[in-house]
Amino acid sequence: MVKQGSKIENKDDLLLNTLFDEDARAREICLDLLEYALEVVNPIKTVKSTVSLQDTVLRINDYSLDLSSINRIFIVGAGKASGGMAEALEAILKDKITAGTVNIPENTKQNYRTEKIELREAGHPLPNSKGLKGAREISALLSTVRDGDLVFCLISGGGSALLPMPAGEINLQEKTVLTKSLLLSGATINEINAVRKHVSDIKGGRLANRAYPATVISLIISDVVDDHLDIIASGPTVPDSSTYRDAIEALQTHKLWKDCPQTIKEHLKKGVKGIIDETPKPNNPIFSNVHNFLIANNQKALEAINQAAKKQHFNPILLSSSIEGEASEIGEYLAGYAKKVIKKGETVKKPCVVIVGGETTVTVTGKGLGGRNQEAMLSAARYIGGLKGVAIVSIGTDGIDGVTEAAGAIINGRTLSKAQERELRIEDYLKNNDSYHFFKSLNDLVITGSTGTNVNDVMLIVVV
Repeated sequence: MVKQGSKIENKDDLLLNTLFDEDARAREICLDLLEYALEVVNPIKTVKSTVSLQDTVLRINDYSLDLSSINRIFIVGAGKASGGMAEALEAILKDKITAGTVNIPENTKQNYRTEKIELREAGHPLPNSKGLKGAREISALLSTVRDGDLVFCLISGGGSALLPMPAGEINLQEKTVLTKSLLLSGATINEINAVRKHVSDIKGGRLANRAYPATVISLIISDVVDDHLDIIASGPTVPDSSTYRDAIEALQTHKLWKDCPQTIKEHLKKGVKGIIDETPKPNNPIFSNVHNFLIANNQKALEAINQAAKKQHFNPILLSSSIEGEASEIGEYLAGYAKKVIKKGETVKKPCVVIVGGETTVTVTGKGLGGRNQEAMLSAARYIGGLKGVAIVSIGTDGIDGVTEAAGAIINGRTLSKAQERELRIEDYLKNNDSYHFFKSLNDLVITGSTGTNVNDVMLIVVV
């Protein structure tokens, strides 16, 4: 069976879309390293390397649990990587599983094989009715668990949208409109999830509340800078440090409060006044039997690139796994770094691989199409014109950049001149947030398809 995976679908075309041999070589290294990193954080491999079962003893890292003391085992979860996690876990536990429901992105169910665990397709990045139905099924399943049961929760990036259960009088359409506005506002993932958790009846530790007093084991793949567990998929099994007031302040900061649906305003204001309960906090006893395990993250992908580059006799330097900020500014920074290496021999000697990870943001003011990775590369292309033997690439590890089919884009020293030959003005495309159509015109989009994982963004500078 063909898996969602690590291959770049248009790799051959990208390698041919260069004029100089050294540019093609730099591109090849970039793309090879990206493919390797995606394979390392593949959720099926990650779960199988983390979770083991010998006789009746379950082991996860240094944690062990004798399943002979467990009555029933349930599997729930949501996220872009949760389908692969479910397949791997079922392969390990087999007929020990009582039942399970996991929400996964639409059009991906055919990529996985499970029998005990129901995979429910749901909407992303905007929640939909199928996600709500799946969330209700998960909630109903958890309502049956008792002391002595074990609940596995499979969590990864995308889980916030894939597991929608609006709180109070809020309806799904209102939550969807709010989510769309937040995604376009330039709000950080922390701000977005502070809002999501406080308009949800299942996130922000509330899933753990539903599972109490059963033992809960969460396997988590991080798509959040610095791996804050309460932020990943809005932390359904993690104590929540944010508050209703934080949610309101995030909406006010990004000028969304005024036009926010009235039901959401009223719900958040009731929370601030203490009329409705806050999300569960760290001292809550519902977390006494909860065990959260981070099994893959951006750092793991970057470390894999670092080691692979060394084996290929490149000089790697891992700058950071927590880059944040406006995509266009990060793109300018990456271009400046490349110029220092090439023109001044600073920081690291070529041939080199400069490795960066994290997640940037785009404050959308135009009407174009694109994503943060494409916008970062569009900005960077302005500053490396004429340089040879360099490639810079940025992709979302889930294979989706913005609402496009591209994972990101790749540039070199000829990107600027090629654009000028086609009368494509980079500044105009930046102003209109239309990086997708710019790179589509140059055939420099990086296409992976949905990768089945999600560990933030990976950015590489390769100089040969």
